[in-house]
Order: sequence, then C-alpha cells, then structure tokens
Amino acid sequence: MRIKILISLLFFCLTSLPVLAVEEEYNRYEASFKNFLTCELTRTDAVNHFKGKDFTITMISLHGISQESGMKILTGAVQCFVGDEYKTLYTAVGVQPLADKEVVSYYTIRSQDFSILATELIRFPYKERCPWSQYWIDLD
Repeated sequence: MRIKILISLLFFCLTSLPVLAVEEEYNRYEASFKNFLTCELTRTDAVNHFKGKDFTITMISLHGISQESGMKILTGAVQCFVGDEYKTLYTAVGVQPLADKEVVSYYTIRSQDFSILATELIRFPYKERCPWSQYWIDLD
C-alpha cells in the first residue's frame, strides 16, 4: 500500500514539473509585460493616444504569447480612464534574446484591436526607453 502511494506521489511530482515551469515562465512574462507597458505609457508621449488628456491606467491584460521567427510576441490590452470614460489600447511587444538576456526589439500600440504577425511588428522597431530585463522577477 505504501509503495503505491509513493509511486503515485512520485508520478504526480514528475508530471507536474513541466506544467509548473510553463506557468512560472508565463507569470514572468506577464509581470514583465505589465511593468513594461506601465513604464512606456507613463514615460513617453502616451498623451498622444488620448489627445493630450490626463489618463489613469486601470488594467493591463496579457492576451497571448506566441513564438515566430525567433521572437516571442506578447499581445494584450491596456485600459485607461480618460476624462470621464474608459478607453482601451491594444499592444504587441516583440522580445528577442540578446547575449543571454531578452530585450524588446519591437513595440506597437494602437486604439483598435489588430492581428499581429512578426512581419507586421518588425515595422515598429523599438528604441529602448524602458528596458525589459529591468522587470524580470525571480519567483523563487
């Protein structure tokens, strides 16, 4: 009986490890995505998206992560309170490895939802203002 329990416990632990690793990676990307967008919107000309009006970020949501042409593409939305209404911006961030780190290579943000492909995202090269690596979080 004890052997069956030990085998079951060992099997559970071994099969759970890949799921936990994927979840940890997703959580790291989600935290980096949220912090990066907060930095970008508050440090740059984000007021252009709202015609010069003051705004408050109320929500940032990571919709998905895909891999294309050696680049991780993170897509999501940012909801802001502007004046007396909520507005949503849609964003895509291209993250590529560079010298054992990941850096943002491409970034775009729009007022309408869009389907993003690496070829489309590459039209929007990113000049580093808010470094991606600054927001890596060690969950251990």
